[in-house]
Amino acid sequence: MMAKRTTAQRLGRLLERVTQQSGRLSETPAYGSWLLGRPSESQARRRVRIQLISTVFIVAANVIGIGVATLLLTVAFPEPSVFSDAPLWISFIAVPVYCVVALALGTAWITQRTIGALRWAIEEREPTPDNERSVFQAPFWLAFGVLVLWAVGAGLLTTLYGMANSTFIPIVGFSVSICGILVSTASYLFTEFALRPVAAQALEAGNVPRRLAPGIMGRTLTVWFLGSGVPVLGIAITALFVLALGNLSLTQFAVAVLVIATAALIFGFVLMWILAWLTATPVRVVRAALKRAEDGDLRGDLVVFDGTELGELQRGFNSMVDGLRERERVRDLFGRHVGREVAAAAERDMPQLGGEERHVAVVFIDVIGSTQLVTSRPAAEVVQLLNRFFAVIVEEVDRHHGLVNKFEGDAVLAVFGAPNHLDRPEDQALGAARAIARRLDSEVPECKAGVGVTAGKAVAGNVGAKERFEYTVIGEPVNEAARLCELAKNESSRLLASADTVNAASDDEQAHWSLGDTVTLRGHDQPTQLATPV
Repeated sequence: MMAKRTTAQRLGRLLERVTQQSGRLSETPAYGSWLLGRPSESQARRRVRIQLISTVFIVAANVIGIGVATLLLTVAFPEPSVFSDAPLWISFIAVPVYCVVALALGTAWITQRTIGALRWAIEEREPTPDNERSVFQAPFWLAFGVLVLWAVGAGLLTTLYGMANSTFIPIVGFSVSICGILVSTASYLFTEFALRPVAAQALEAGNVPRRLAPGIMGRTLTVWFLGSGVPVLGIAITALFVLALGNLSLTQFAVAVLVIATAALIFGFVLMWILAWLTATPVRVVRAALKRAEDGDLRGDLVVFDGTELGELQRGFNSMVDGLRERERVRDLFGRHVGREVAAAAERDMPQLGGEERHVAVVFIDVIGSTQLVTSRPAAEVVQLLNRFFAVIVEEVDRHHGLVNKFEGDAVLAVFGAPNHLDRPEDQALGAARAIARRLDSEVPECKAGVGVTAGKAVAGNVGAKERFEYTVIGEPVNEAARLCELAKNESSRLLASADTVNAASDDEQAHWSLGDTVTLRGHDQPTQLATPV
């Protein structure tokens, strides 16, 4: 658990430094924005959502672009005037008609073609490689369609105004073209955002995305060039116009530069903000998921919706969580088989063959009349009964900080003081034995068992071969506990301990026991005084 938390904490701190300027999200949506809905949303609603977001964003970008182009032609370049130096039907009929037709029909056609290319996702079909690639090519082709519409408009308006006055040719061509480049760049970013849910489906299918801009660096440089570099180049071209045509006064030239610079600042800021947001949201999603992993929640995987290095980051997080889940599962299974303490020691230190002498207390529990129990009941019922029997023992041994070392058929060997150290293992062993005897009598009365408790020096360690070994305890206490368990089966309390074990316990624990007869256990030379619970 500590290794898992350490890994998540390191990545969490790293990503928090990366995104500390982008704000904090208490709960990050799967796709980075509530506008994109949930992964469980139906494909019909997703189609409507994508088409609505794409249409609204693209229309808004084009309307703003038309406004900026108008501002350039009327304020930045007042000479020649599009109103007084050109036929009015061009400015008041041809231009508005083309803008409305291109905006309405062009936007509808482009978005419909985009949705058509994503038909496989809408119809919930398994995507082909071509279908998957179309998801990541869709933003480029949509932006290219917007750019074509602006290019046609630039050519048409340049021709019409140029027929009236040749001076209009560079001015109109430049003003409309630069706005078209900025609008198409914004359309690319907006479309990439809107298609995140479908991109997630394509990435889930395993396709390697192909983009116009190769990765984060390429995408950033492309947006900078189109959103900031081109407008700055436009200012330089404006200066060349003034030098070549000489149609603007110094004041008019200053106003033209001011208008273009303002438009460049606004457009550049908006485009870079969109790009920064598109880059930050996948990191925010990973950061929120890392916080959940740090808190121990390893249930859900991230939705991988970005095809750049950020998508690799998301996919890497999922791989990390898969590894942590597998590690937790193996650790849990390992702990169930060998005991939690042994598993923790094996994870902390490289286990090796060999052992050490330890002072331990041992509890041995064995079912009375196990043969009759097995032959008189169906197999399934016997297993169910034994599981109830073992559950009581495991709970009490764990509660008293012991280790269930072995299940031997219907018998159990529990050790206190190895591998984890206990200051007085006799207290824990005697307390666990009393609790086990009491609970078995009340909770599993049909399964009588004898319980023996003793303490002493034993060898504890890994026994076996290099390829296969197990942690075990070997020595006199184990043998003595088994012999006491045999005698306990004939006692009314079903529980016996050695007097030496009780005498080594604390006064509080000794108060629960009374010393009794002295017997010589089978296989022993020296007599052993018995103790029974009060």
